[in-house]
Amino acid sequence: MKNLGLWNKVVFFLNSLFAIALLIGYTLPYFPPKVFPPISVLTLIIPALLATNVIFVIYWLLLFKKQFLLSGLILVLWLFIGTTLYNFSSGIPVQNVEQASEDLSIFSYNVHVFTSDKFDKEQIREGVLELINTNAPDILTFQEFSKHNSPNFKNYKYSYLGNETVARNFGQAIYSKYPIINQGSLDFKATFNNGIFVDIVKAQDTIRIYNMHMQTLTLTPELNALEKEDTKSLVGRLGRAFKKQQEQTNIFLEHQKNSPYKTIVAGDFNNTAFSYTYNKIRGSRRDAFEEKGSGFGRTFIFDIIPLRIDFILPDESYDVKAFENFDVGYSDHFPIMAIVSTK
Repeated sequence: MKNLGLWNKVVFFLNSLFAIALLIGYTLPYFPPKVFPPISVLTLIIPALLATNVIFVIYWLLLFKKQFLLSGLILVLWLFIGTTLYNFSSGIPVQNVEQASEDLSIFSYNVHVFTSDKFDKEQIREGVLELINTNAPDILTFQEFSKHNSPNFKNYKYSYLGNETVARNFGQAIYSKYPIINQGSLDFKATFNNGIFVDIVKAQDTIRIYNMHMQTLTLTPELNALEKEDTKSLVGRLGRAFKKQQEQTNIFLEHQKNSPYKTIVAGDFNNTAFSYTYNKIRGSRRDAFEEKGSGFGRTFIFDIIPLRIDFILPDESYDVKAFENFDVGYSDHFPIMAIVSTK
């Protein structure tokens, strides 16, 4: 610091703040949000923190200053964290795989009640139905589902719309080409969000499929809209949502303990792979994107930060054969699909 001018001292001070924020971010998957909810907001900006620290490293290296070590060493720690921000693999799209008899394909989509600023309802119905018919998944899991605006999924003989959907015509849905022998709801309290499940029979196997929609953050996709919000109010609202997610995660963990079958978890977690919510729900499961996806795997439309908040997490004994993000704009989310081998 003694050899730095005033400008570079200010830069190094800012560098230190961003480096510490990233270091704290590394701990968040293991840090219950209820302990200090506001700090959990960092889970949403980990990509930005990583990028900013890379910029600081480049800045100091161009000046031949040893200060690059601060962000440099913290970035090196990322190699040991094990959470994928960007998948450098070219990925394996679902249409590149010929599905075998032991395979199961799962499609997950937050459909935003089948409404959009870009398309009318008929265009959305036709577009979603065409996407599904083209890729022919075995299982459909929808969040923010509306049966009134929904296409006719006539190729899916079995379905479960959740305990509350009939009452408010809004919630979650699971459609299946395989028989559903059991179904149920996790009944999250005081919220429109919920988790539902079905047990399907495929050949000689019974598999439990969870469709999770964790507490909504009510994030506005446009950055300029977020900039207009009061920071204290925004952080407080997000902190309360993260606390709620922790409660919902505990309900899920308790419920899955009693599952007699292998499970696949899909849905909109309203949080990233750097969060406590994701870490606990994933447990020892595979992440289909990490296995066979590519790029950022963005599933939520946001102007600057690519957020991957929708997941398909198969049982650790299942092999992931393909994964795909579909670049369609019928909702504020992007749909995802995976093919897994259940043998």
